[in-house]
Amino acid sequence: MTQEDDLRPDRFTIKRARPRGFEQAFVHEGAGGLPLLLVHGWPETKRIFWRNIGPLSKAAFEVIAPDLRGFGDSELTADGFYDVAAHSRDLRALVHDHLGHSRVIAVGGDLGGPVIQDLSLRFPGFVERLVLFNSPLPYLKEKMHGLRTRPPRESIDYFLRQGTDADGLAAELDSPERRRRYIASFYTSRYWAHAGAFSAAAVDFMTEPFADGGKLRASFGGYEATFQPERRSEPALLAENPTPTLILFGPSDHVIYPDFDRMATAVFPDRVGPFLVRDTGHFLQWEAAEILNGAVRAFCRDLLCT
Repeated sequence: MTQEDDLRPDRFTIKRARPRGFEQAFVHEGAGGLPLLLVHGWPETKRIFWRNIGPLSKAAFEVIAPDLRGFGDSELTADGFYDVAAHSRDLRALVHDHLGHSRVIAVGGDLGGPVIQDLSLRFPGFVERLVLFNSPLPYLKEKMHGLRTRPPRESIDYFLRQGTDADGLAAELDSPERRRRYIASFYTSRYWAHAGAFSAAAVDFMTEPFADGGKLRASFGGYEATFQPERRSEPALLAENPTPTLILFGPSDHVIYPDFDRMATAVFPDRVGPFLVRDTGHFLQWEAAEILNGAVRAFCRDLLCT
């Protein structure tokens, strides 16, 4: 495939299902293989996995890459919840109830990270293995004493604004162009990605789904849930996690915890890694797609052979 293929919205067939009362869009490739769930974060949609879906489906995985509720091609929800627990229950319904899988391998970073952590704890035995990178983690006070567990203050202005003044921010972003320009900053000037990781065309591709004002506003819901209990459908389940986990870390990321790799060793006692992926930042699945694809294959080789 060429770089142009990476930026084609129609590269994969988009399927739709309504297991939880709203239409959830997803890519489903490699049916009959080992079920593999790819969960995007913010400001992302399923498009962030465009470099992973094809290679992994060819490696005998049944790849399921959804848009979370309110993101991309998925609908907004009547209940208005866009928190970790709501996303987790949606994915269980999609993979288990709609597609009929009793077990799944789950991959995620950013918001996708806590979603798959919750999924593994909320439904014991459902998530067979986790692959986690550049993601929020639970804070374990005793085990994380002395670690750098907070990102630099100057890097979290967006987090506070989206979490405490989402309506005000949405009102300022009052045109498709302004909304896309805002999202573009996270792929370029905010130092989330490694320098040069996203071409101008790639930034256009990633920002296009956020031109819709309703979708952008809904995407702030996860941040609001951090500050406002009433914005949570229920508490998220984030704690020390026994699920076998592969941990990767793109250290060019200036928004996640500086000691993410060390923190992750405290959260996941049954782990492989952490492995630092040089010259890679927050969007590891895009920035270092070949490395992630190879790591997932190696981590699950024993399951692929059974």
